Amino acid sequence: MAQRIYIIEDDVALRTELAHVLELSGFAVGAYEGSWADTAARALAAEPDCIVLDLKLPGADGHSICRDIRVNSSVPILMLTSSESEFDEVMAMNLGADDYVTKPYRPAVLLAHIQALLRRSAGPAADMTMRHKGVTLNIGAGTVSFGDRTAELTRNELRILQTLMRNPGVVVPRSEIMCALWESDAFIDDNTLTVNVNRLRKTLASLGVPDDFLVTRRGVGYAV
Repeated sequence: MAQRIYIIEDDVALRTELAHVLELSGFAVGAYEGSWADTAARALAAEPDCIVLDLKLPGADGHSICRDIRVNSSVPILMLTSSESEFDEVMAMNLGADDYVTKPYRPAVLLAHIQALLRRSAGPAADMTMRHKGVTLNIGAGTVSFGDRTAELTRNELRILQTLMRNPGVVVPRSEIMCALWESDAFIDDNTLTVNVNRLRKTLASLGVPDDFLVTRRGVGYAV
């Protein structure tokens, strides 16, 4: 069965073009049209494998829609925007978006982002666990534990922590982590990785993991 992409975009021309590109690539496509009431619920009702969400919608807040989707589902969300504001990007990632693409975009590049998201969302099937300094990462369940506390990880948090725990005590370059997340660092804003790492830090801190568990080597990368 073809994977389903759900598009939330008010620009008819862009929505039509993107749907056409996706359909040519073998995806089933659904698109949100009409009023923007209950956008998140209607998107999830379509049972998509990935949601492409425009940040700036008439009479609606893309950040709120992203948050509402994430509260109820872990479906991958790719945010689109014409804004180059760092604030918008940080907000989107903190609210649960998995990726962020700025307009105008090249359809082939956007398609590559979507395909990478879908590959990551498939995730490892095994219930493999990794342990380091008292932190236990359950890859199959997508959770991290410390002591008697456990937290769910976003896909990006999982990939970052998995990459670092595979190389304990070694500084992993930012470019390598970005490739683990997006399978390329060619079209990724470097700040997007920083946002995801900071979100992982907050998750670890909520479990009581010491601050020095995840170390930053400024200008180089990260280590655990």
